[in-house]
Amino acid sequence: MRKEKKICFISSSGGHLEQIKQLKMVSEKYDHYYVLPRNASTEKFKEKKYLVGDFYRKNRIQFLFRFAITAFQQLGIFIKERPDVVITTGAGVVIPTCLYAHFFGKKLIYIESFARMKSLNKTAELLNKYSDLFIVQWKELQKIAPNAVYGGWIY
Repeated sequence: MRKEKKICFISSSGGHLEQIKQLKMVSEKYDHYYVLPRNASTEKFKEKKYLVGDFYRKNRIQFLFRFAITAFQQLGIFIKERPDVVITTGAGVVIPTCLYAHFFGKKLIYIESFARMKSLNKTAELLNKYSDLFIVQWKELQKIAPNAVYGGWIY
């Protein structure tokens, strides 16, 4: 039986991944892994990771198909790794794992993107309802999400 908490870091690529990589103090302290969409930048990422499909919202039929595949991939990873905590900076590709955390009674920490100064992104609007801790990096966002905790800048 493991005594240490296990953390799943999940994000989309680009700025969201750069922000989650700033949580080195957390990743150095706990057993962890990353779930990232498969692309050229995430293929090179050196940490323990799982690469999953991504989905695009332009074509609804294609979106539903890709979302289902990605959700299934993420469920397999979630069951295999059994994280205690899921930490995410968004965006869309993180939704299945975050919902699994909620439904399986695991802690979910959502950190809204540094780029969001005046409004929440769509993923944050959805996951705010399910997060155990919802962190914003700009105080102004607490007016929109009153349950949010101002955490300051992640950089």
